[in-house]
Amino acid sequence: MTSQDSQTLHTSRTFHASHAYATRLSWHGSTAAGIRSYSRDHVATAPPAAAEVALSADPAFRGSPERLNPEQLVVMAASSCQMLSFLGAAARAGINVLAYDDEATSHLDLTAKPARLGVIHLAVTVQVAAGTEESTVQELAERAHRECYVANSLSVPVEVTTTVVSA
Repeated sequence: MTSQDSQTLHTSRTFHASHAYATRLSWHGSTAAGIRSYSRDHVATAPPAAAEVALSADPAFRGSPERLNPEQLVVMAASSCQMLSFLGAAARAGINVLAYDDEATSHLDLTAKPARLGVIHLAVTVQVAAGTEESTVQELAERAHRECYVANSLSVPVEVTTTVVSA
């Protein structure tokens, strides 16, 4: 990339101090028969994306096991944000990441006051090109965690364990 290309790339980006996020959620039914009878199924969208996400409550709370629940979405958001932050950091550092997998977990702590998700654990495996220093990848994973918007927005801790595998 030439200096002029770099300057053009830098000036063509528009950075804003804040970004707005809007979603739409829709539920239809009746709660007239009481707490045990109404459907917990609902759909959510995030325009302009056309895809709908089919949601429900956790099956332990009379939700549909075939649908994602809000707690899963929080864990998924933390996992996705960590990955995107890491890939961005790796690309800026010139590290060739070939694959990224995460087994993210948490649990609902009903003994906490108020009840909430417990620690979110991200068990990440990163495959990098041969010859890549593991310590560099670990440093980038830590930086990505510090810069992850979702983890920084949550009141529960997000812990990341990164395993590095060379191709």
